[in-house]
Amino acid sequence: MTESRIKRLATTLMDATTDKDPLVQEQIYNALCYLGESEPEEILNSCDEYLRQHDKLAYPHRVIILKAMETVVKNNIALLDKSTAKVVIFLASNEMTKSKEVIRDWQQAASNVLVAVGQRFINKVMEEVLTKFQPGILPHYFVMQTFANLSVSNVFGMVPFLNSILGTMLPMLGMAKQDHMKSVFCYALQHFSESIQEYLANLDKAPDPTVRKDTFSNEIFSAYEVLFNSWLQHREAKLRLAVVEALGPMSYLMPSEKLEEQLPKLIPGILALYKKHTEAFYISKSLCQILEASVNIGSRSLDVQLDSLLGTLHPQICAPADPSVPLTVKSHTEVLRCFTVLACSFPDRVLAFLLPKLESSNERTRVGTLLIMRQIINSAASQMEIKKPFILSSMKLPLQDSNNKVKRAVVQVISAMAHHGYLEQPGGEAMMEFLVRQCALPSDAPKKQPPDADDLASDSVQSISVNTLFLLSTTVDRMNNVLWPYLLEFVTPIQFTNALTPLCKSLMYLAMKKQEEGENSSLIRYDLNANLPSPYALTTRLLVVSSQPYVGDCRGTAALRLLNVLHYSVHPALDQLWSKKVPLLVEHIEENTEKSLSQKEWEEKLLLFLQETLAAVSDNTWICHFVTEMCRQLNSYNGFPLEKNFLYKCIGTTLGACASKDLVQKQLQELLETARYHEEAEREGLASCFGICAINHLEETLAKLEDFVRSDVFKKSVGLFSIFKDRSETEVEKIKSTLILCYGYVAAYAPKELVLSRIETDILKNIFQYFNTKVLGIKVETKDLTLKLCLIRSICMISQAIYNGVKCGDFIFSRKAELVAQMVEFIKAEPLEAMRTPVRQRAMITCTYLVILEPHLSDPDRTELIDTCLANVLALPPLEPTKERDENGGDALHKEMLYGDTISALKDLLKSLLQRNLTPHGLQDMFAHLGPWIKSNKEHERERAVEVSAALLDFYLSKLNVSTVIPFYNLGVLIALFSPRCSDSLASVRQHAVDCVYCLLYIQLCYEGFARDHRDEMVEGLKALKKGLEEPDFTILFHTCNNIAMVIGKRVPPDQLMSLLLAMFEGLADPDKNCSRAATVMINSLLKERGGVLQEKVPDIMSIIHSKLEEVDEEHIRKAAQQTVYILASQHKSVVVSSLLGSSLPFDSHACTMWRSLATEPTLTSQILEQLLEKVNRDVPYKESKCFLLGSGSERIATPLPLAATCALYEIMSAPESGAAVLGLYPPLFVTLLLRVSCTVGVQLPKNLQSRERRSSSHGPAPRSLHPCSCAVETLKVMLLRGGSEEVARAVGSAGGWELMASPERHHDGITVLARAMARHAGPRLPLIVKNLVPTLSSVFDSQRITTTAFFAELLNSNVVNDLILLETIMDNMTGRQKDACMLVRMLALRGLGNIASGSPEKVRKHGAKLLASMVNGMDDKDDPHNLVALEAMSSLSKLLDHVEDRDVQSMLLHIAIRIRPFFDSEQPDLRQSSIVLFGNLTKFSEGSCEVFFEQILNGLVTLLLHLQDPKPEVVKACKFALRMCGPSMGCEGLCDMFLNHLREDRSLHYGEFMNNVCKHLMQSYPEMLNRLILTNLFYFKSNWVDIRAAAPMFIGFLVLHVDEDHCQQVDLDQLISALNLLLKDPVPAVRVKVAETLGRLVRIL
Repeated sequence: MTESRIKRLATTLMDATTDKDPLVQEQIYNALCYLGESEPEEILNSCDEYLRQHDKLAYPHRVIILKAMETVVKNNIALLDKSTAKVVIFLASNEMTKSKEVIRDWQQAASNVLVAVGQRFINKVMEEVLTKFQPGILPHYFVMQTFANLSVSNVFGMVPFLNSILGTMLPMLGMAKQDHMKSVFCYALQHFSESIQEYLANLDKAPDPTVRKDTFSNEIFSAYEVLFNSWLQHREAKLRLAVVEALGPMSYLMPSEKLEEQLPKLIPGILALYKKHTEAFYISKSLCQILEASVNIGSRSLDVQLDSLLGTLHPQICAPADPSVPLTVKSHTEVLRCFTVLACSFPDRVLAFLLPKLESSNERTRVGTLLIMRQIINSAASQMEIKKPFILSSMKLPLQDSNNKVKRAVVQVISAMAHHGYLEQPGGEAMMEFLVRQCALPSDAPKKQPPDADDLASDSVQSISVNTLFLLSTTVDRMNNVLWPYLLEFVTPIQFTNALTPLCKSLMYLAMKKQEEGENSSLIRYDLNANLPSPYALTTRLLVVSSQPYVGDCRGTAALRLLNVLHYSVHPALDQLWSKKVPLLVEHIEENTEKSLSQKEWEEKLLLFLQETLAAVSDNTWICHFVTEMCRQLNSYNGFPLEKNFLYKCIGTTLGACASKDLVQKQLQELLETARYHEEAEREGLASCFGICAINHLEETLAKLEDFVRSDVFKKSVGLFSIFKDRSETEVEKIKSTLILCYGYVAAYAPKELVLSRIETDILKNIFQYFNTKVLGIKVETKDLTLKLCLIRSICMISQAIYNGVKCGDFIFSRKAELVAQMVEFIKAEPLEAMRTPVRQRAMITCTYLVILEPHLSDPDRTELIDTCLANVLALPPLEPTKERDENGGDALHKEMLYGDTISALKDLLKSLLQRNLTPHGLQDMFAHLGPWIKSNKEHERERAVEVSAALLDFYLSKLNVSTVIPFYNLGVLIALFSPRCSDSLASVRQHAVDCVYCLLYIQLCYEGFARDHRDEMVEGLKALKKGLEEPDFTILFHTCNNIAMVIGKRVPPDQLMSLLLAMFEGLADPDKNCSRAATVMINSLLKERGGVLQEKVPDIMSIIHSKLEEVDEEHIRKAAQQTVYILASQHKSVVVSSLLGSSLPFDSHACTMWRSLATEPTLTSQILEQLLEKVNRDVPYKESKCFLLGSGSERIATPLPLAATCALYEIMSAPESGAAVLGLYPPLFVTLLLRVSCTVGVQLPKNLQSRERRSSSHGPAPRSLHPCSCAVETLKVMLLRGGSEEVARAVGSAGGWELMASPERHHDGITVLARAMARHAGPRLPLIVKNLVPTLSSVFDSQRITTTAFFAELLNSNVVNDLILLETIMDNMTGRQKDACMLVRMLALRGLGNIASGSPEKVRKHGAKLLASMVNGMDDKDDPHNLVALEAMSSLSKLLDHVEDRDVQSMLLHIAIRIRPFFDSEQPDLRQSSIVLFGNLTKFSEGSCEVFFEQILNGLVTLLLHLQDPKPEVVKACKFALRMCGPSMGCEGLCDMFLNHLREDRSLHYGEFMNNVCKHLMQSYPEMLNRLILTNLFYFKSNWVDIRAAAPMFIGFLVLHVDEDHCQQVDLDQLISALNLLLKDPVPAVRVKVAETLGRLVRIL
């Protein structure tokens, strides 16, 4: 019976091989293999029988079965008996030869079965297959291929047959006419030869050790003759390659004399194929085998063939291999092996052939030759040993080659030479120098050169050279003495700069190795190496390159580390200092990046390190040598401006430490004589050097500068330059510029107590002597920009030096006025049409420091300075637009930065001037100069002027220190100057104007006696108002200016009010229209804020006001209108309200403005709001209207009065001033508007208003939508905002609540969002709101009951109702709604009761029985067609269960469990989710009725496990939760642990692996449940969800996999197999795959 079932299973699977899906086919194959693992012989026999019975089965399906048979045989070969083997062999043999045509997949599969069986039953296989291999009859293609593959897979078993096979095969070679037969004979001969070679190589393990090569030699030779003489000449390329592949292995077995005899024909024949075939791998491989065979027999013929071999093989290497075609790379390898064979036998002749090729003009020839050289250096080392000098001398020419590919090949040859001792020979140093030169190649070369497809990028040569140098240094021990200390010679020459990083790394490694060997003191032997750089040269070089630490692959780190290792060789005294300091410097580099590192700070660290080094050495002779070497290296750095600049600073630092005054003067003289004055970096460097040197040698430095001018050298320089007439003047100016700059740096660096006395007597005198200017009475105007800039910078540094030094005592700078005048002249001389140079900026910075110094500037000089600077900066033309700037790139960016720096310099100068007179008068004086620019009609001038003003006022405020309360007499005038600019046409002006007003108000507060850090809430509000000034929209500006004026009105003192107003009125004539309007707005706001400036007006002119506003859109009309409306309303509010309500809807902008003017005064506003609320509530919200076009349906039409009142409420409450009134009426406003929203959902406008709204929107944008519901929602929103509940409005908006409220289907969700926000942010408002809402639960309008129930339900979700003692009230009302006629109300009531669990969990226990009863009633709701009430009841019950008494739940536990079970498989995802979550929660109460509930768990287990594959993620999450909860109740610890660990929410699940483990635990703990579990799974075979249909058979498969044999009988196998068979026809491949997998596993229970 068991056997028949296995066969039935196998047959079912084999029937399914016709499935077209490749994944299903793969699974069927796997299932058959699985069955075969259990019962290999039974399955093999079944497959045999099936294939014999289904003779017509198409070959693709037969292939699946044959492949399964091959796998079963391979995996169970040791278990097969002979009878089964015979059956399989016979079947495979027949399958393989059934068709005379070659059908590759089918016959190959059959052949593979034979080869698999042949691993053990070789004799049986051969017995069968030899029957298909008869003498004189051409065999089947796959018979020969089977022989070939058997010979490889079972060498010892097959070789004994080969002699007879060869004997039978040889006559057949002539019979083979078709190419494919010839190819398979070649394939067989190739593999026969390889297996014979393997047999002979392992004779000690062979069954017959007497077998010899000559056993096969003659047959192989006979075959060779046919292959070589006949088939090799065939026109078909594939056949020729097959022949060549065979000839290689055959050559090893040919008789020696025959091979020797054939070589003169064989080698040329093989070589000739290179011309016929582009794919040369098989030719090269075969040729290499033939050459090895020839060498093995000591052939003499090779000597003759050598030239043609070399001549043919050499071009093969010269043709570059394509890495994307693997065979070309393999072919290269084989050809190189050929050269190895030849070089070992004929070293002299091979070298004589190769070395001249290095001089070829063809790049590929040179590269190829170098590759061969590398090969033979590595692989023929012993033969090449005596040739080393010869090979080294032949490399001279390649070392000079400029081609990158050749360079790369040379580097590879050098690497090989290093490993084999070549570089220790004379000439090895040239190789190392070449390698270092390649390391020094620029890595950015490809960007500068045009791309060349055939040429490798030089950075590729550089990178391979860098890697090679490091490897030779660190891994080839014999190279240590070659490289050390020789590599040090490359550190100092400038041409090796790019190689410094790899050089330093290698040298550091080598030096450390030497130190480990105990050579610290004699690390660098200068007595043995005369060419090595001195310690001074090394230290200078490494320190200077460290100044740019990230250049050249972070060379700073490498240089500093090498310097540290060499410390003993530099000076023995440096050990302690450097070992502490250098690691800190390296760490600083590594902690930063090129962008984050401050270059100035880094150079200061290095210079400090140098100072400490010099102090540690404390040897004047050493320091003198050191500084001499530094000066000697200066010229090396021409072209490296940054490094040279730093070297100058190092020289200055070292000279400062030098005790020899003579040497200091000598070196300074030399520096002045040799400097390249035309380079800016050089001028800066030299000046820095003199400045730093002056710290310790002020007298010598000043003397040398003076001497130099008088010296012959200076005069000769001038004379020399005069040869170039055009340049002479320029060059002299550059020298003068440098000298002037030197004086500036000397003043900046030198000790202040020494330098102050020298400033006017020496420094300034000489500076102006070089400059030749009017200051000293001689008028020679210079045009040289450099000279100007150097003078300006120098004077700036002198001013700073005086300022910093004055702290020690008073210093009267008598030249101050003259210097300021000179700066003013420079500024005036700059062209006004553009900014091309930094002269303005630098001159103003200099003046900033000058004006601080004593004595004070005279008033005319001060005025001249301010006006000149303002005129020369503010009047500059504006920058080009962004697009144009993009085209100019870096130049435009430079110009933009220069503009910014110049404005900053102007601000600093004006601040410096203001600092001298920090009083209201000083402020007034400054703005007397700035005023015309602030009011300029040119935008860019205004923009700059107001920006500067803001900076000045901020500075004034920050520096103000009021000791007595004094009046700020000009506050009003200044505020009037800036406040209208808050609505300037430029956004930046508007922003800065607010800043100005802000500062002015704080200055006033300071003068009133408040502390400077006092913060005034009103004034601080100005900052928030700036946001409204970003947009150019006038309505926003209007509103913001109004608010600014309110702040001004509240903070301006009474005595300033009139002056402010008067100045404001003057502002009405401002050329900028926006500013003119702003002035009127602000006048109006000030009047409203500060009292009755205007007379009362008559109430009945309301309509005239409206018409005037329509006619003329002028600010004074608007101002008057708003003021009048306010006055009228304060006296006749009812008339005004009625009049305005009579305006046609939608309200136009003028009506809206008038409504908003009613929000000015809280008491008045409250009374008007109450009137409007009464009008909203007086009338019904809508009327039903029959819709004839839609049959019997009706639509709801809004009534006009409540609609108009709602719009009016919106307009009033949208005004910020209405806040207080809204707060006072918060509960009635909120409730009325909430119910208004409720009653307008789905309500339409009256027809007349619909057409009017369309018309108004076509003439221009209406202020707002007039749609009843949108209007109500917006009004509620603005009421919350104005009532201090901004957080509520924001929370509702971000959750999309406003849109939901207006949706008929989702209205209650919107109300939920609102209630949640109210509970969180407006709790104290709720008691009165709830009180006002309770009566509406009995409303005749369904919509109002829904709204109130939804609101209450969500309130119960918050603990705030408990805190406010509202819980019982709301809960009783919710319970009372359970019988409501409206299903939605019932559902929401249940939701509310469930929410108590999260809102007030501590109260649930008290009302547990009542709440549970409500939920159970909800689940049994009869009028619930879509289960919505039931869903809510389940969801709410889940929440409540954590908080109720166990006894309350246990009494109805079983009822609930049975009631919710059908929902597990509901089509509605939310029902599935809620029921499953509830089931999980119920498990907590199962202790009392454990066995009963355990049965419920077992009933639901399969469903829960399968729904882990549910298409909805929320259901999957619910199933994970339920299973985790059920785990502890199942009595199986392993299962419980699995559920807890693998079903965590945050963890992804590997379902198959998980189910496998679950089933293992189930079958260990509940084996008797097997049939019940399988039957439940069978139900899901018809599931609509694909993943669940696929999971069910997989579940069964895993159960079967783990059940014990004792429990197998409980399964109805026939029913199960039938069901699986049916599911195997499922339209979805993924399902069929799982079925096939399970069918394979059923073998366990058969």
